[in-house]
Amino acid sequence: MADEMKKPYNLKEVVATKPSRFTEGHRMCAGCGAPVVGRMILRALHEEDHAVIANATGCMEVSTFIYPYTAWTDSFIHTAFECAGATCSGAEAAYKSLKKQGKLPQNKNTKFIAFGGDGGTYDIGLQSLSGAMERGHDMTYVCYDNGAYMNTGIQRSSATPKFADTTTTPAGKVVPGKMQSRKDLTEIMVGHHLPYVAQSIAVGNFKDLYEKSEKAIYTQGPTFLNVLAPCPRGWGYPTDALMQINKLAVDTCYWPLYEVVDGVYHITYKPSKKLPIEEFLRPQKRFKHMFAQGNEWMIEEFQKEVDKRWQELLDLEEMTNRVTE
Repeated sequence: MADEMKKPYNLKEVVATKPSRFTEGHRMCAGCGAPVVGRMILRALHEEDHAVIANATGCMEVSTFIYPYTAWTDSFIHTAFECAGATCSGAEAAYKSLKKQGKLPQNKNTKFIAFGGDGGTYDIGLQSLSGAMERGHDMTYVCYDNGAYMNTGIQRSSATPKFADTTTTPAGKVVPGKMQSRKDLTEIMVGHHLPYVAQSIAVGNFKDLYEKSEKAIYTQGPTFLNVLAPCPRGWGYPTDALMQINKLAVDTCYWPLYEVVDGVYHITYKPSKKLPIEEFLRPQKRFKHMFAQGNEWMIEEFQKEVDKRWQELLDLEEMTNRVTE
């Protein structure tokens, strides 16, 4: 990692004074976590560096790049749902070749960053993401995880949590919402043996997101960030509750904040008082049916799954750190 990342900084000054590379004027919904993710991650770029952004079709793309207008100040490529990883890795390979041939300035750096929602990352784009990571391209892939195909009508994805009410998994008397557990894509990326993998949130801990973004962008090789980006339309919360929803996600350990550096796990936030999962579920309309009389078993099952995954993460942190001592 670059030495510059070790220098002390003031996050308030960064937010207040650093030029925004993801600008105003986009059409994202009020209360959406995705634009916050894009803006904060690009703030982690060093001012002298240029970026090439590849964006899979989805909420962020259709709302930020409406020809001839754009909210992106760096080079931007809109690519299809399934190939953000391939597009970004191809651009990175061309850049390396042109630089080697002396056709690009040797004293300027370009960073390659791909953005995709969970539909375009967990599901449709998984093959190109996996290929780009396995080939070892010097790029960062960012998944803004809003837990469903929000752009096309709130259909379930493999990132959708169990029992969630979506348009393709409607909660009713026979089937209580989605019946499958959420895929753990962060751990799948760890299985690619990348130098840096991390999980963060859109709002509520900007320090965590900023520092992980800088580490990811300036770590040599393929890196991956999975960032929770709540959706008010799909999740069913008031637009002014974005920060509350993010905070409850981490304080219930539904969405742990951690990073994996060369295979070693570091949990970057451990709640002093772990809240019951119902605190995260209750404010969201997609889980409303879970609180009906007779459905207590759903909350209990959800809690068991969260507890199991949290304990597995704690065990991985202890084990991998013990090995490196």
